[in-house]
Amino acid sequence: MTDQQRLAPGDTAPAFSLTDQEGNTVSLADYAGQRVIVYFYPAAATPGCTTQACDFRDNLAAFMAEGFAVVGISPDGPAKLTKFAEAESLTFPLLSDEDHAVAAAYGAWGEKKNYGRTYEGLIRSTVVVGADGAVELAQYNVRATGHVAKLRRDLHLA
Repeated sequence: MTDQQRLAPGDTAPAFSLTDQEGNTVSLADYAGQRVIVYFYPAAATPGCTTQACDFRDNLAAFMAEGFAVVGISPDGPAKLTKFAEAESLTFPLLSDEDHAVAAAYGAWGEKKNYGRTYEGLIRSTVVVGADGAVELAQYNVRATGHVAKLRRDLHLA
């Protein structure tokens, strides 16, 4: 099992460049000078991940009005992300982290327990990166349902 290192407020957010659902390369550097919500989810088109993605979709305009961009990252390949984005009308970048290197750098890949079994996998997590590239907020083991509403409260958004 890997020793996972979680991020904390004030840490420098790890740089990344990944392919999105449209085949474009998206980098954290693309958001320099802007606050960005980077959320990690285990698998596109599964019930919990669909609920969470649709919550972000439904709150995207409100986040954008407050100066936030939203980026979702999963271990899924770009083709699966394309189908997921089209099926759920997701208009924010969904990034493919097939080798889970970015998830690991963000502390979102590590040991999980499910039904008494221990294994390595993606830990549903959200990291808010400030305009200066520093971590503002890092939340791990978040719930798919209700997470976006909690995030809005934690960020003091209306």
